[in-house]
Amino acid sequence: MNRRTLLLLILLSVALAASSAKDNGVPQLQPRPAEPATTAPSPVKQIFLDVQVTDKYGTQVRGLQKQDFTLLDDKEPHDILSFEAVDTSASGDPGIEVVLVIDAINAGFNAVANERDQVKKFLLQNGGKLPVPMSLMVFSDKGVEAQKDSTRDGNALATQYEQYQTGLRTINRSQGFYGAEERFDKSLKTIHSLTAYEATRPGRKLVIWISPGWPLLSTPRLHLSNKDQEHFFAMIVAASAELRQARVTLYVVDPLGLADFRTARYFEEFVKGVKSPGYALPGDLGLQVLAVQTGGLVLDTTNDLTTSMATCAADATSYYVLSFTPKRADQANEYHSVKINLDKAGLTARTRTGYYNQP
Repeated sequence: MNRRTLLLLILLSVALAASSAKDNGVPQLQPRPAEPATTAPSPVKQIFLDVQVTDKYGTQVRGLQKQDFTLLDDKEPHDILSFEAVDTSASGDPGIEVVLVIDAINAGFNAVANERDQVKKFLLQNGGKLPVPMSLMVFSDKGVEAQKDSTRDGNALATQYEQYQTGLRTINRSQGFYGAEERFDKSLKTIHSLTAYEATRPGRKLVIWISPGWPLLSTPRLHLSNKDQEHFFAMIVAASAELRQARVTLYVVDPLGLADFRTARYFEEFVKGVKSPGYALPGDLGLQVLAVQTGGLVLDTTNDLTTSMATCAADATSYYVLSFTPKRADQANEYHSVKINLDKAGLTARTRTGYYNQP
């Protein structure tokens, strides 16, 4: 299988993701065509940003006001259209859910076993009383086993997790390029289906993906044709829009922990937004890359997965929602960087890093 065949297979699999989603345990959705649509996409009218604010110790900061925030669009100050401070600890209806994704495709048998033990430990904390509604999704060779409804009952989720049989993967790292290609293919298909489903549900969603990430398939020897790069760029733009519209923030908890830290950081080469097809690579669709770009976290410097999951879930307890009207783009798929500055010293704001707009 040559590289061009690989790219075509990836594009085809993403287009067919929704048609196979029903068999994978995710509600069936209309497929997205592999080729770009013939009609031009509409410009974005309003963008909502979920913003996490923490102090130098990583503690959530509550009580800020609209005037404490400065929104930068391509480094230029931009008016904030609406502002809301969310504190789920004081709300009976938090309007947010957490999805735990157990990745049994991209991790080895020992890592999967460790995932299982630490996920159960996380769910059973505080007597099984979860701070916000949560659901489980297990991604394995068998497909996707997903729970449709979220719950605050960690004991019930732990019991349900016991019924999932992740088993030993048949697709593993030792299979080299072809195994990596298949894992990349299945991973993209799964995140597309999950995001499409979450787009049908209201509120914000935190997706905590327990995985070392899927193969980036980007090496110094990889040379793509102009057409291939255009296809990848279209996929990058679509993934960015889908995650933003579904209000999904991605988090990555690496089950390999410190053993994977040095090699895992290769994803940092791709976190900067892609502005044109000529710079598009498969690595721009990496799990950790998407996590950073949605304002989430990549936790890969500890072997304590339970604490890492709790750190991610803490983002659901307090955050701010800002909206703004983006300027009309001068060209199709025009990339804009986004940044939030705070007027109070010692605080850090984390949110989506950019978006694509249309003329």
